[in-house]
Amino acid sequence: MKFELYTDKAGEWRWRLKHSNGNILATTSEGYASKASALKCIENVKNSGAAEVVETD
Repeated sequence: MKFELYTDKAGEWRWRLKHSNGNILATTSEGYASKASALKCIENVKNSGAAEVVETD
């Protein structure tokens, strides 16, 4: 898997997490004004391994 970091048409930074087969597993829901902010979000996702799974209605 890999995180792809890119700028959108508005010039904002975004990321997507891609599986080795090319499927997109996750994307950012917002654009970031700075690359550093987008990278921080990626780090937060990487560190979320301990997050619990809850079922909602």
